Amino acid sequence: MLSRIGLSVRRWRRRFSRSEWIASLLGLSTSGRQPHAPGLILIQIDGLAHPELLKALARGRMPFLKRLIRKEHYRLEHMYPGVPSTTPAVQAELFYGVRQAVPAFGFLVHETQKLGRMYDPDVAALVEKRINTQQRDPLLRGGSCYLSLFRAGTKTGEAHFCPADQGWGPALRSASPLTICILLITNIWSLIRTGALIVAELILSLVDCVRGLMQGQNFMKELMFIPTRVGITILTREFCTMGAKVDITRGLPIIYVNLLGYDEQAHRRGPRSAFAHWVLKGIDDAVARIWRAAHASDRRHYDVWIFSDHGQEQTLPYEELHGRSLGDALSEILSGLTKPPKIEPGQSRRGVQLERARLFGSEWMDKVELERTPEKNGSKTPLALTALGPLAMLYNLDIDDHSREDVARMIVEEAHVPLVLYRVDPNSDSSPVHGWWKHGPVRLPEDGRELMGDEHPYPDQAISDMISLCSHPDAGDFMMYGWCSSEEQPLTFAMENGSHGAAGPNETHAFALMPEDIQPPDPGLGYWRPQDLRSAARAYLRGARPMKLDEHRAPQKTLRIMTYNVHSCQGMDGTLSPQRIARVIARYRPDVVALQELDVKRKRSGGLDQAERLARLLAMDVHFQPAINLKEERYGDAILTHLPVKLIKKGILPGPPKGKGRLFNPAADEPRGAVWVEIEHNGNRIQIINTHLGLSRAERLRQVDALLGPEWLSNPRCKGERILLGDFNALPASAECKRLGGYLRDAQEQAPRHIPKGTFLKVRIDHIFLSAGIGVKKVRIPRTALTRQASDHLPLIVDIEVPFRPGPS
Repeated sequence: MLSRIGLSVRRWRRRFSRSEWIASLLGLSTSGRQPHAPGLILIQIDGLAHPELLKALARGRMPFLKRLIRKEHYRLEHMYPGVPSTTPAVQAELFYGVRQAVPAFGFLVHETQKLGRMYDPDVAALVEKRINTQQRDPLLRGGSCYLSLFRAGTKTGEAHFCPADQGWGPALRSASPLTICILLITNIWSLIRTGALIVAELILSLVDCVRGLMQGQNFMKELMFIPTRVGITILTREFCTMGAKVDITRGLPIIYVNLLGYDEQAHRRGPRSAFAHWVLKGIDDAVARIWRAAHASDRRHYDVWIFSDHGQEQTLPYEELHGRSLGDALSEILSGLTKPPKIEPGQSRRGVQLERARLFGSEWMDKVELERTPEKNGSKTPLALTALGPLAMLYNLDIDDHSREDVARMIVEEAHVPLVLYRVDPNSDSSPVHGWWKHGPVRLPEDGRELMGDEHPYPDQAISDMISLCSHPDAGDFMMYGWCSSEEQPLTFAMENGSHGAAGPNETHAFALMPEDIQPPDPGLGYWRPQDLRSAARAYLRGARPMKLDEHRAPQKTLRIMTYNVHSCQGMDGTLSPQRIARVIARYRPDVVALQELDVKRKRSGGLDQAERLARLLAMDVHFQPAINLKEERYGDAILTHLPVKLIKKGILPGPPKGKGRLFNPAADEPRGAVWVEIEHNGNRIQIINTHLGLSRAERLRQVDALLGPEWLSNPRCKGERILLGDFNALPASAECKRLGGYLRDAQEQAPRHIPKGTFLKVRIDHIFLSAGIGVKKVRIPRTALTRQASDHLPLIVDIEVPFRPGPS
């Protein structure tokens, strides 16, 4: 009944959904309704380091993300993005499984010997073409992406605000004026909201501009930052959020959204600045809107994963510290070479802020500042320097009889670059990597730990990546880093106060906010890599089991017990989904699960053996007790566990007294049963009985008497600690529960600092009763978006402690 009401409400909400109207008006394709099919939304918060996220959570800047951790059982994990710590490198690893697809955000393309940046469509297309030659399966096939540097398998028109497809997709650009007017009218509140946010952001931008001018910043650069800040911080965020919600309505299998605002502000004012952290509140709201739309979808069973691609270092611009650009410094200090170079910077020192405006699809940015092209150095290949961020690369330097070590030493000692690395033999990819810093020569990996320092979260991984980066086809002959452990203040070679792209401790410390049942391929590492996200995403989309519950779990005295009425795996949205029930169970990692109302090969649930399906998804053993047998169709209760288990008894309980208990409800005539198993845990043999009692009081009293009698709990074989649990259809104050309370204890009443709560419409009818020797450590009744939708009951979870008793030697 409740699920039918909920289904009707959802149907009416869908008819008035703005996202549905937008998809229909623009003629966008939709997938058929597959509510049991998995869907995935990947939300990237660009540039937010794990330490800065912790600060934002503590300061209340991201209340929704904090709610996900506290209420929705998400787990905040560490992530190592790799070196270079740049968006294109991370996206290539995430979408294709290819590490270090690029050496930096800007580099000299070895095929053309021209300087390029990843915001240039031709360069982005070339890099993706290289990746595709490796025959990698793109992650976003059949889906969509927003603010990605790669198409990653999306169809034409499904990559939005990307170098390859700037602006929104062709559906909006080709829409008629009438369609545009209707869209504007139907989304008037969203427009008002966006307009208000733009006004607020403009005011803050002007305040920030005045503040920058007072600190001596360039007037034109401060002025140009105002429209780009508003565009990146507000417009792209709102457009991407709206587009993601439309794609959820369409039922696309995978959606990638990159939220840029924090990274933009952090580049300009620094990752710790108040302005950068202020933007996080708007990003948090965008995540909340996408998450709610995903969980309201009836086209797919969407999951939402949130992560960052890298962090940022609080940096000091090289030019500000030394009064000249790196290019000018290198031209001067290398003038002692036989062929003195005149080095032209191949990258604008302004950073990436203005470049991002190109993603709106306009060409006005091409007129703002033209790049200088590198000069020919009297040879066929151009001498070039790329210096965008804390990693600079020097290409094609003719050093004649000078050693590479001499050049590295000159750059460190005279140009004051913290660290320079190079291959001893530039013509061999397997050549050792040497370098120079202010303490003298370095050899990698031998001196890696000293270079990274004791506080770096991933020193060995970073050094390994720095070594392999020197052999990248597009890497420079000399790799110049703005940070190493000898430097208190990291440097950037662009005019910015926050930077990333090298190997600093913050820029390589990203985060992943994941549902608790999603585990990395190797949990022993203690962190994720983008490739791990890719593997987990592919497994999830294939419908692989949530997890094996006994994996990576150390032996412990605490035993976790769950009882859960799963309503034939039919959720409040009317969807039949054993996978969703399995996700609920996996999220809390119980040792023993008692389930009620399972269908086995019933027509109403598609002929599926739900008990066997859940056991297979969770990699647990199952014992099923059918209370109803109708030819091949069965319906009843089950116990699942990953512990050693033995079936003791299963059977039918007494029905109502003759002439009593008949109600105007078919369920009143259902036979009721119980299943009893013995498990082994920590040397103990524990008796567990799962049951589902009847609807009438007289019937339940007879069934309680039977359970307390010689066939069940008073059976000589039922010795040791005992647990009786299930759906009793009886309140704690009822005669049935009081009768059970004379022999066993109610777990919710025994838990320290716990207020008993209900599991069905806030009523306590699901119970776990324990024998006196069992201690209760914790009780949980998770009321999350997933548990509220998966069944009409909530799961009851109890952590118990049984005194340790070693088994026989």
